[in-house]
Amino acid sequence: MERDERPPSGGGGGGGSAGFLEPPAALPPPPRNGFCQEELPELDPSTISVPDDRAEQRTCLICGDRATGLHYGIISCEGCKGFFKRSICNKRVYRCSRDKNCVMSRKQRNRCQYCRLLKCLQMGMNRKAIREDGMPGGRNKSIGPVQISEEEIERIMSGQEFEEEANHWSNHGDSDHSSPGHRASESNQPSPGSTLSSSRSVELNGFMAFREQYMGMSVPPHYQYIPHLFNYSGHSPLLPQQARSLDPQSYSLIHQLVSAEDLEPLGTPMLIEDGYAVTQAELFALLCRLADELLFRQIAWIKKLPFFCELSIKDYTCLLSSTWQELILLSSLTVYSKQIFGELADVTAKYSPSDEELHRFSDEGMEVIERLIYLYHKFHQLKVSNEEYACMKAINFLNQDIRGLSSASQLEQLNKRYWYICQDFTEYKYTHQPNRFPDLMMCLPEIRYIAGKMVNVPLEQLPLLFKVVLHSCKTSVGKE
Repeated sequence: MERDERPPSGGGGGGGSAGFLEPPAALPPPPRNGFCQEELPELDPSTISVPDDRAEQRTCLICGDRATGLHYGIISCEGCKGFFKRSICNKRVYRCSRDKNCVMSRKQRNRCQYCRLLKCLQMGMNRKAIREDGMPGGRNKSIGPVQISEEEIERIMSGQEFEEEANHWSNHGDSDHSSPGHRASESNQPSPGSTLSSSRSVELNGFMAFREQYMGMSVPPHYQYIPHLFNYSGHSPLLPQQARSLDPQSYSLIHQLVSAEDLEPLGTPMLIEDGYAVTQAELFALLCRLADELLFRQIAWIKKLPFFCELSIKDYTCLLSSTWQELILLSSLTVYSKQIFGELADVTAKYSPSDEELHRFSDEGMEVIERLIYLYHKFHQLKVSNEEYACMKAINFLNQDIRGLSSASQLEQLNKRYWYICQDFTEYKYTHQPNRFPDLMMCLPEIRYIAGKMVNVPLEQLPLLFKVVLHSCKTSVGKE
């Protein structure tokens, strides 16, 4: 996946937006009065230097938003890249309620999925460049835009081509059941006609009621596809579960990954005096301090990885600059979730946003809120183990599609290694949960999407965003 995001440096600069808890150039002074004062040692993330590709500003050929690179053959933004991939991988069939000529722009692209996919195909997006396993990392990278006939576009838009592919595989079978992501892509992808279960509907309605009451906003168009992300069909009959043992090499490498992690509780003080009202600046400063600590834990983690000597420092710098937001988000939702959704939630409860903050909250922020809540519930349901977390983190980090890498093929082999190891461990440890491994892997592209969307959330909206997410998650879990 090609990305054009800020490196993990202190430069939070202009533009009024940031990535996930991105430390700005000059951090606000630490919160006083209400918080316990336990200073962390001064650490400077700017010691890691990375190339900056932001000078070249390009426009997405689909919606006109800021492009982040060449995706599936054409210049496009992260949003249209992800939409195209989800539509093709999940074999989505859309309908247009108008004349199939809807305007595509940054603000209107979510209003008609049919016309958005149609324009992707007309502009030359190459569906054959999407990996068959649905995981990050395209194929046929040398192929640019493709020109296909109107008849072929119509077959795709109507779903006829997807039906032909399904018939082909049902008649001929698939001999390669061992490829990475096969189990996630064959029977566990959300189906076009998937519907909400009764429990999911109750959860969805509960969140919408909270949103109406707290935010006073209606549900945006992009909300409709959120519930389908974690709604899978049954386990494939082609993959019967058999008794098995864990490969000794898998056990050894997983043990090394877990040993590289700092699983101690976060040291940033999050205790607050009773009756103290937290201001927006104080909460923002606390979020920045948490980001600092989480970021430096990732830097220390890299040096302890079992494959540390196999890659160059330049490649590690590129990888960290592109994935650090995702690593922080993954760790916050798993190994540090008790503190984040406990102590930090208690702090955010003491913060009361103003009416102006509520009314100025962006659509990007609302989408991030919705996706974070669903992702939290998915991880809470799975109860991700330390071993699974360590594997997921390594798989996410080893992204061979990042610009500037000198050993992309080696990264791909490492990625596959830990993919297989995670699959081996999960199927051995959780024999009665045949869908567990694809469930875990499906969370990774969602984490990448959320981290990318947070780039567009203005810094001053982060306190409110975290208050809503933590309040909603803590409240819903408390009712279980």
